[in-house]
Amino acid sequence: MTKSSSFTDYTEDELIEQPTVQLFGNLGWKTANCFQEFELPGGSPLGRETPIEVVLISKLRAALNKLNPTLPSEAISQAMEEITRDRSKMSLPAANREVYHLLKDGVKVTFKNAQGEEIPEKVRVIDWNETSNNDFFLASQFWVSGEMYKRRADLVGFINGLPLVFIELKAAHKALKNAFDQNFGDYKDTIPHLFW
Repeated sequence: MTKSSSFTDYTEDELIEQPTVQLFGNLGWKTANCFQEFELPGGSPLGRETPIEVVLISKLRAALNKLNPTLPSEAISQAMEEITRDRSKMSLPAANREVYHLLKDGVKVTFKNAQGEEIPEKVRVIDWNETSNNDFFLASQFWVSGEMYKRRADLVGFINGLPLVFIELKAAHKALKNAFDQNFGDYKDTIPHLFW
């Protein structure tokens, strides 16, 4: 027996968002609908304390520990501070360039060994050679708060806890330019920290 179609079967969610989420799932990404993330008992399952946070700290720490098993926790903490530091005073291209180099080349840190010597090291953030060593997570309906406004992104893809993929979906009958001008442009103005 087949389900009869109704008008509600032809929503943006049913026709575009859910197939996109399924595609990411087929590619090996873990996925979750985060619309009610902060309404769940026990707090956010993503470990965020508030929607202002755009980096999934618990996923980032786990990934850095996995990719850098010989480094002490002090080095991992230094790398996390550098990756997540406030870049609001920088232009968006400059902030992106800086983070790009951290992701590509690693984060320079120094720590003291057992003999008290300063040891310089680089903390790997992403395993570019063996992608299965990374954590891939897609959040749908992901809430982010800015200084004045709260926005809900359709899809945000996190690699090792870092928001590196942003997808704004629109129904097929809507103009693509509107998605850029009205939605993406607004997001860059109201929740810019998502794009650092």
